[in-house]
Amino acid sequence: MRGSDYAELRAFVAVVEHGSFGRAAAHLNMSASALSQTIRKLEERLDIRLLNRTTRSVAPSAAGVKLLDRLLPALVDLETAVEEVRALRGTPAGLLRINATRIAAIHYLGPLVGPFLNAYPEITLDVVVEDTLIDVVEGRFDAGIRLGEKLDMDMVATRLSGELEMMVVAAPSYLERHGTPQTPQDLKAHRCVNFRWPTDFSLYRWEFERGDEKLEVAVDGPLICNEPEMAVPAILDGAGIGYLFDYAAEPLIAEGGLVHLIKEWTPPFPGFYLYYPSRRQMSPALRAFVDFLHERVR
Repeated sequence: MRGSDYAELRAFVAVVEHGSFGRAAAHLNMSASALSQTIRKLEERLDIRLLNRTTRSVAPSAAGVKLLDRLLPALVDLETAVEEVRALRGTPAGLLRINATRIAAIHYLGPLVGPFLNAYPEITLDVVVEDTLIDVVEGRFDAGIRLGEKLDMDMVATRLSGELEMMVVAAPSYLERHGTPQTPQDLKAHRCVNFRWPTDFSLYRWEFERGDEKLEVAVDGPLICNEPEMAVPAILDGAGIGYLFDYAAEPLIAEGGLVHLIKEWTPPFPGFYLYYPSRRQMSPALRAFVDFLHERVR
């Protein structure tokens, strides 16, 4: 296989994975026009259309899907072979692709990035932040980060954070005007801040647990958003009751800006984990990152 063949095939896979020429070009560090020309040459050489393009989207054709199914395992093997050779130098190097939720990326992964890259300057970290649950294998990520309760059974997991807790909170001014809810069911009579899931755009039902009792409450109120932290100022201003992660709520509770409500119904739950497929050979870059996490989290 010629070098140009590999470049064309890698470009094709990137366009399919990213769903657009612009994002794929940025990932490949080339211009969108150059990438489009590369794909055009590949289609002309194979004499078949591989991608169906519209003004808003790009998707593989039937022939493209068939080619992709055969290409992905081969590319993974090639990349693994290259990483193994690089590892012989004794210094982990190469590209490490991680998919993470926004909260995990900003509050838990972000503070570790600088020290990790300083320790391993030959590793390039490519972090894709999105809140939808994806298949890291299909997306050709080395690893992902998500809550422990969302992990698939066939994944190997490394702890990234400690336990987390959701907290029902309200400003003293809100409680003075509307009273204080004592149970999760009481929230139905209060003004609450709703969160919309980015996956199916449904409203999150607040989850509660006490001993063996578990329940979900559909709340109503004056604000709906898909970014919980955006709602914090409104909650502080007494516009409604919020349901926040402990890392966001605790400093405001300590300052007296918020009051913690219904505490006995919100026990801690497993926090964020780095996870990766057990059936996939670990690259030197991923091994370095896992070892780094073990030391840092401990």
